[in-house]
Amino acid sequence: MILETERLILRPWTDEDAADLYEFAKDPDVGPIAGWNPHKSVEESLEIIHTVFNEPNTFAVVLKSEMRAVGSIGLMLGKQSSWDIPEDEAEIGYWIGKPFWGRGLIPEAVREMLRYGFNKLKLKRIWCGYFDGNEKSKRVQEKCGFKYDHTNENIHWELTDDIRTEHVTVMVNPNWDE
Repeated sequence: MILETERLILRPWTDEDAADLYEFAKDPDVGPIAGWNPHKSVEESLEIIHTVFNEPNTFAVVLKSEMRAVGSIGLMLGKQSSWDIPEDEAEIGYWIGKPFWGRGLIPEAVREMLRYGFNKLKLKRIWCGYFDGNEKSKRVQEKCGFKYDHTNENIHWELTDDIRTEHVTVMVNPNWDE
């Protein structure tokens, strides 16, 4: 499955993306605020492609002008989510390399994933979250129309082995009647 926007191609990750993934995922300003540790090597990035990014509905964010992976976006349906949600709902997660911050690329990718999730997958709701201090992710969710739902305080986040406060937002399928 390949999705396309004005400036982006959203496509499955490949082994050839490992060096680009490492370039952006090693930055300590990118991963920790999103809930994962910086990558330590190209080999680790390749392993992440094989074990994490090979899931259905997970896409490399490819900037058309550069034709390389600069971030990631994905929908985790039902039990794949970190929250207890039904199978006809999903959690969306995303990140983009620091050189591409502030260009509106992730909101563009999120809007395409919302279209895909609601129109193709017929999801009822799409959930999203951000940790305290991640103002960029909060702003993406606001720009895309997500509404605040609740806050989870003092949760142990296994990937970084720390305690965090997580704010959860949601968007209801505009074509779905509760």
